[in-house]
Amino acid sequence: MVMLATVAVLSLLGFVGWLIYRAVGRRPIKAHTVSYMISVVAGIYTFAFFLTMDLPQLLKVVVSIILGVVLIFLGAYLQRRRMLKGR
Repeated sequence: MVMLATVAVLSLLGFVGWLIYRAVGRRPIKAHTVSYMISVVAGIYTFAFFLTMDLPQLLKVVVSIILGVVLIFLGAYLQRRRMLKGR
């Protein structure tokens, strides 16, 4: 759990440091760039969280994510097919 907190703090400090660097250089900070960096920090935090799991629990999470992706894709495909069929 200490590793997770360390990764979170370091990534947050890196993000804030990057924002300060951009502000001091008087470069524009665009909203999509900030949201991209926030998603990168969240991804690093999630990766560190997954590394702290034991293998059976990690496999359950990965299988659940893959199953969710497949079901979302299937639902979107069927909905798209129904919309085209109704035209």
